[in-house]
Amino acid sequence: MAVTLADIKKLREITGAGMMDVKKALEEANGDFEAAKDLLRKRGQAIAAKRSDREASEGCVLAKAEGEFAAIVALKCETDFVAKNADFVALTKKILDIAMANKPADLEALKAIKTEEGLTVAELVTERSGVTGEKMELSDYVFLKGAKTDAYNHLGNKLSTIVSFGEADADHEAVHGVAMQVAAMNPLALDADHIPAEVKERELAVNVEKTRAEEIAKYVENAIRKAGINPAHVDTDDHIESNTAKGWLTPEQGKLAREIKVSAAAEAEANLEKQAKKIEMISQGRLQKYFKENTLMDQIYVGNDDKVSVKDFLAKSHATCIDFKRVTLNQD
Repeated sequence: MAVTLADIKKLREITGAGMMDVKKALEEANGDFEAAKDLLRKRGQAIAAKRSDREASEGCVLAKAEGEFAAIVALKCETDFVAKNADFVALTKKILDIAMANKPADLEALKAIKTEEGLTVAELVTERSGVTGEKMELSDYVFLKGAKTDAYNHLGNKLSTIVSFGEADADHEAVHGVAMQVAAMNPLALDADHIPAEVKERELAVNVEKTRAEEIAKYVENAIRKAGINPAHVDTDDHIESNTAKGWLTPEQGKLAREIKVSAAAEAEANLEKQAKKIEMISQGRLQKYFKENTLMDQIYVGNDDKVSVKDFLAKSHATCIDFKRVTLNQD
């Protein structure tokens, strides 16, 4: 059976596949549209299986908010060329609309939803993989519910955020400003209370070790200065050797500096137990700074020049942010 240009165009509109792929499928199916669609679908499955070990690091991330519900989806592919393709972006939008309409509980539930084409969302992605010849995967789906929600899509379709608020009448400008804050500042949690205990413990332990190391370094540096030696000339063994060769240190000074570094470090280590409260105070201060930099409510609001925290900014609008989500394909 001869394949007409009209048939090719019709199947291409249905499947989104390339002209030559559609023509070949119709010829192999002897003009049978359903059989040709199956052939194209199987080709997509074969490509997906063949390229399963490839890295899909590019893609499209989109978010949408409607009333009390907001969602983000991320569809990934192998190259930026495909990620920017209009059909690929359209498929991401289609999947996002499906998520908004059905409000699935998780990513697997979204993948299993049947579409108007009679395919599941997962099958739509596989079919598109057959069109482009690249590995594709629906990698992310997150959502929020609240009295009011908002979404922000950063230029380039690689970063999106959603936020939820406790008040249905929360000021839109303030709400959207917070969605942009999440995109720009990448907070780890809403506030300190929402940071897991194990994260706090780990961060505090890091700060304690850092503070102890700094106290030892200060003690050693002072001991070297008292010996009449410039600490910058003896901070490493390589520097001691090179500075001795240049005549900036005598061999005796180099030897003395090495001895002081060992003995003073041991003395400082022994004295640290007497400074436990000081080290704890410094470490706790650093932990509070960590919270201020990494929790949404404590961050400085970047939407204006007032230098106030997000919490204080929202207080002026009588708005309460209850949660946020952020999905990006960029390296933060």
